[in-house]
Order: sequence, then C-alpha cells, then structure tokens
Amino acid sequence: MTGGADAEKVRPMNAAPDLSVVIPLYNEEENVAPLLAELFTALERLGRRFEVVCVDDGSKDGTFAALRAEVAARPCLRVLRFRRNFGQTAAMSAGIEAARGAVIVPMDGDLQNDPADIGALLARLDGEGGERVDVVSGWRKHRKDKEFGRKLPSRIANRLISAVSGVELHDYGCSLKAYRREVIAGVRLYGEMHRFIPVYASWQGARVAEQVVNHRARRAGKSKYGLGRTGKVILDLLVVKFLASFQSNPIYLFGGAGLVSLALSFLSFAWAAGLKLLGEKDLVETPLPLLGVAFGLAGLICVLMGLLAELNVRTYYESQAKRPYLVAEELSGDDARARERAG
Repeated sequence: MTGGADAEKVRPMNAAPDLSVVIPLYNEEENVAPLLAELFTALERLGRRFEVVCVDDGSKDGTFAALRAEVAARPCLRVLRFRRNFGQTAAMSAGIEAARGAVIVPMDGDLQNDPADIGALLARLDGEGGERVDVVSGWRKHRKDKEFGRKLPSRIANRLISAVSGVELHDYGCSLKAYRREVIAGVRLYGEMHRFIPVYASWQGARVAEQVVNHRARRAGKSKYGLGRTGKVILDLLVVKFLASFQSNPIYLFGGAGLVSLALSFLSFAWAAGLKLLGEKDLVETPLPLLGVAFGLAGLICVLMGLLAELNVRTYYESQAKRPYLVAEELSGDDARARERAG
C-alpha cells in the first residue's frame, strides 16, 4: 500500500474517529501551520470526532520539523514521515492505510483546497440534496491555475478518463474527496493512480457523486505538478482500462490479439499461394510468406501469454481465497418470517 515506503509514526490515536483527513506533504514548510490552523477550525465546527493524518513524503525542507511542532499542541494530529520521496500516490496510500475514520477525506497540503468544503462533502455523502452515496469527488469548477499550463491539459485528461473508465467526473485531479472507508479498504495504489480511486471504488459497486468546491491560488511554496505528469496519467489510464476489462479473464485480450494475428498469417500465406498458382509472382518475389511467419509467431506468443496470464489470475484468486465477485446483500425467507414475527 505504501509503495515500500518506511514511515515513522510520531503519535498514535486511541479513540476511533468518525472522520480522517489525509494530507500528503512534500516541501510545504511555509504552509503547514496556516493549513492546520484553518483545517482544525473547520473540523471542530462539524461536531464529529476526527483525526488528521499528515504524511511527509521525504521533504527536503523543514516540513517535518513544522509538523513535529504542531503535533505537540494538537492531540488529533498524527504524522508519518517517509525516509525518502516516494511520490504523492504512495503518500496518500500510506495515509489512507493509517487512517481509522469511518469516512476518509484526502486533500492537498498547499492551501489550494478549502477546508470549509469538507462539511459540504460530508453532507452530500449522507444524502443531503440527493441519494446517499459512497464517494463524493470535489470539482474545482473555477480553478485558480494557468489555462494552458494546468487547466486545458486537465480538462482533456478528465474527459479521456471519464470516457475510458465509464465514471463521469469533471475533475479527477482534485485531491479533495470523501470516501466511506469500506469502498476503499484494501485498494492498492501505484504510479500516479491516486486520481483513479473513484474508479476503483466504482468497481466495488460504490455510488459516486460530485460536489463543487472552492479552489484558491497557491500562497507559498512551489507547485509539484507539471506537464510531465500527462504521459504518466495516460499510461496509468491504460493500466486502469486493462484491469477493468480483463483482470479476471486476460485470455480475452491476449488470446483475441493472437487469433487476429493468426488469421492475418493464414491470409498472408493464402495470398502468396494464390499469386504462385496464378503464375503472377513466385514466393521469393513477395514479402507475404515472411509476413505470414511473423504474424503466426506473434499470434502463437499472444495465445501462450494469455494462457500464462490466466494461470496467474487463478493463482491470485485461489491462493488468497478471493472471489471474482462481490455480494452486496443477501435475503432469505427465514429472515422475512423472523421480521414478521418480531413485528
């Protein structure tokens, strides 16, 4: 879950909270104190038991020292420190794994997310203004970022992710979200996949909704985001699509590609044979036989890879006593009669 990160826990919590706020931090020394002051003020107004889990992702400035100073004055604050920088996804995974609240709310540590929006996320989660849902994703409808450097690539990525995943959201990149604990329990995150948590939750049958949230300009520190992440997001999206469609039956992907390749091999040999029989070209005068061999080998390899992948999938499920399905609820006649007698 933590990407192999070794984390140091600064202070444990005894009482199980209703709400856990998870904040990954990397070189945010100047933002720590104002962020926590604003966040704790907003959380105390909610009237719920809460904890705040901050994960220092191997910061090279005084971020951890600032967090250590805050821990002494805030009993509801917990801090984890990575030995080196593992990335935002690993930090968020570690925070979610350490969190003990019934509801988990991740957010950024740069003060661009507004802590006052947490109340609105929780209200939407509980069904205010609509049906009760399991995931509420923040939507930075009015972003305070540069149009071409951040906003335009983000819009393109959001539409692409929505189209591929089937989960329609305007703002996958917004860290401010609210999750019921059960829908993300056991989720393992790698690469840049923290933005796809709503997709993973949807696979578990979670109901996903959106909530417009405030977005503020960065006050201090430097942004850790850039266009360099675009390629990583696209590659991670391919992984997500593969897992969504072929995780339980990879033979359909590899075997399908193999059958297409074998069909092309047969057509190449048939075409070459036809040219030979018609006297138009000898076999050595056309590349068709070589193409037939290449397509045939590629097809055979794909089919064998699919079979190996199927063996791995079955080993994965059976060695861990997992099932390729999830049961939401079970009803029986005995239960109905028991309820009638009790009523």
